[in-house]
Amino acid sequence: MKQQHMLSHGLILGVFCLGFGALLAVTDMLTAKDISARALEDRLNSLSQVIPTTLHDNNLVKDAIVMKNEHGKEITVYRATKEGQITGLAYEIFGSGYGGEIKLMLGIDATGKILGVRALAHKETPGLGDKIDAKKGDWILRFSGLSLGNPPVEKWKVKKDGGQFDQFAGATITPRGVVGAIKKGLEFYAANKEQMIDFGAPKASAKEEH
Repeated sequence: MKQQHMLSHGLILGVFCLGFGALLAVTDMLTAKDISARALEDRLNSLSQVIPTTLHDNNLVKDAIVMKNEHGKEITVYRATKEGQITGLAYEIFGSGYGGEIKLMLGIDATGKILGVRALAHKETPGLGDKIDAKKGDWILRFSGLSLGNPPVEKWKVKKDGGQFDQFAGATITPRGVVGAIKKGLEFYAANKEQMIDFGAPKASAKEEH
């Protein structure tokens, strides 16, 4: 009788664990879909800030390609087209700030002129380094219209380093990291322009930089 009682409790416990596991699996599946949808919404919002909707009639996400930067890191390049012609591109760029990595979205037109830059994620000090966020100030907006030759390459630095761009009072590292990231982002386009504007390229193409 005692053994039968133990088997009964073991069976109940097993059924409970199985049911709980199934519930967790279903919850995880539903949550993953919700998180994925939210991430796509955030990505589209970021893209709309660096590539005006008036510049394209295509789906930026659908017409994206994957490339690799000079460090071997995969970069998704979102390509804007209008009537089949490339009008703009956007991709993530990375810089080093006071609080760690700064992730930004860079949008440029087919000639390499900046359409917009937005900070996507950072851990910079509130009230100082977080001024790179468009919601906290207009500093990041001042890059629109610039290119690798405007200003000259040697001027793509903060003023403290002999360049053209303002740093923040009490926070030089953050803007230095952002300016450097944008410069590298423009150089990435200059080095890979042919592949990036080839709208007939495979959707999942990749290229190693040497």
